[in-house]
Amino acid sequence: MKILVNNKETELTQGNTLADVARQLELPAQGVAIALNNRMIPRAQWAEQTVKDGDSLVIIKAACGG
Repeated sequence: MKILVNNKETELTQGNTLADVARQLELPAQGVAIALNNRMIPRAQWAEQTVKDGDSLVIIKAACGG
């Protein structure tokens, strides 16, 4: 299945939930937010939220600084 991750086409090889995508992309356990088709999905819902072919994800990583 092909999805867009931050406007870059990505092949999802295993699973079909946001939690599966986060594992495949090796995202950190904290400090990450994901929007699916321009809708923010709370982390508590990642395991239930399915991702379909052609969906668009925006991954936002928290950054420290001043």
